[in-house]
Amino acid sequence: MTPVTGSSSPRVAEDTPRDRGLGPRVAAVLVFGSSAAVLVVEIVALRLLAPYLGLTLETSTLVISIALTAIALGSWLGGRVADQVSPTRLLGPSLGISGAVVALTPAVLRTTAERAPALLLLTAALTILVPGALLAAVTPMATKLRLTSLAETGTVVGRLSGVGTVGAIFGTVFTGFVLLSRLPVSSILIGLGTLLLAGSALVEWRARGWTGTPALTLVVVAGGLATTLAPGNCDTETRYHCARVVADPDRDSGRILVLDGVRHSYVDVEDPAFLEFPYVRAIASVVDSAFPEGEPLAAHHLGGGGLTLPRYLASARPGTRSLVSEIDDGVVRIDRERFGPGPLSGVDVRAEDGRLGLRRLDDGSRDLVVGDAFGGVSVPWHLTTVEAMTEVRRVLDEDGLYVANLIDHGDLAFARAEAATLRATFAHVALLGEPTDIGLAPASGARGGNLVVVASGRAVDLRAVQETLDTRGTGWRIAAGDDLTSWIGDAPLLTDDYAPVDQLLQPYGDPNGR
Repeated sequence: MTPVTGSSSPRVAEDTPRDRGLGPRVAAVLVFGSSAAVLVVEIVALRLLAPYLGLTLETSTLVISIALTAIALGSWLGGRVADQVSPTRLLGPSLGISGAVVALTPAVLRTTAERAPALLLLTAALTILVPGALLAAVTPMATKLRLTSLAETGTVVGRLSGVGTVGAIFGTVFTGFVLLSRLPVSSILIGLGTLLLAGSALVEWRARGWTGTPALTLVVVAGGLATTLAPGNCDTETRYHCARVVADPDRDSGRILVLDGVRHSYVDVEDPAFLEFPYVRAIASVVDSAFPEGEPLAAHHLGGGGLTLPRYLASARPGTRSLVSEIDDGVVRIDRERFGPGPLSGVDVRAEDGRLGLRRLDDGSRDLVVGDAFGGVSVPWHLTTVEAMTEVRRVLDEDGLYVANLIDHGDLAFARAEAATLRATFAHVALLGEPTDIGLAPASGARGGNLVVVASGRAVDLRAVQETLDTRGTGWRIAAGDDLTSWIGDAPLLTDDYAPVDQLLQPYGDPNGR
């Protein structure tokens, strides 16, 4: 047997480039931070792209796929290059270049979307792929610097791999539950870019002789995900919902569309003039009062559901042309297969994102836009912003009307913010709802549910609207002028850059009645 000479622990090859190495805490911080940054970029990219590509399953899949590609590419190339070039020389530039790209991403993406939309996908891919790959390369580089003995290979690789995974989890949770609810998207990316550039400077400084490792305290914020009740016995699993159609036991021709356990639409397949839900009666009351009786309209509907309102308009106003943007093509199929054709002459349903549907409409081409997009317990935030409402105002004619269903509970923080946003966009805004919900009567017990907001460039005869509401037996009242100003209070404006809708909205009533 050939005798073993030298140390009892095999050392790396003598021709391996000599590096200063990394202390365990410095390596952990670099791997943790770079892994977290990749996930921050991925999640925030979805927010940046939604106004232009739509908040769809396809958009989410695209962004996630690019991010995973970046991680795979960076891990592979980072390890390969680290075997050829001293990792100490690579860490600083990897952090610095990724920081610069991240900080420039908001301006680059928004400029491209407005001035060169054909290049948006390519630009979006690069703004995720480049920093993602550079940041993912940090882990194999740091691992290379920590591998001083083959006897510790498993320990070092396993520890840094685990640290990287925890960093990715932290980046996901912290972004979703904290950053997006408190900071504009641009501020998040610029701040992250600044941190990466600072990290690059520190790494470079250390490589030139600084050997001290600062004592860092990393606070991991653990957020409890609020679970939603999964519905059972789906008639259809669509791309977005568990969908069921339930017969009304009290009305032979009544059908209820249930999505993810929530009643979304009520359709009377024989009588489209029958409107079950109070908010639908309120929207119909506004339309009936604001336009001459029987006059056909050009309408656009953001969200289709069971097509209750398009059916009503087709029946009450023959000749009405309704274009419906319904993102879930599975719901569209249910409409056709389970609710029957009904009076659908002039109704064109498109399986598309509502914001993108608005962008395709001509200026001044609609008399009416109806907003009623709501999925499960979430509101599509990109349909609530000043920019989205500017698109709505653009497609309406001079006397056009925007009527939207708002759903909120508790302190109604989202509803107040949306009313404030509409006031920043339209000259005339009014709010319809239960007197206790809109500040016209003392609140008691659980608050919230459906509210209807009306916005227009012209004044609407609110007295006529109130009379129609009374005729339909809703019990609702109208807040406008000073009453509405008082109700809105200091609610923030929602913009494409800052729209914490998920955090503002309370989907269900507070059991304590707050």
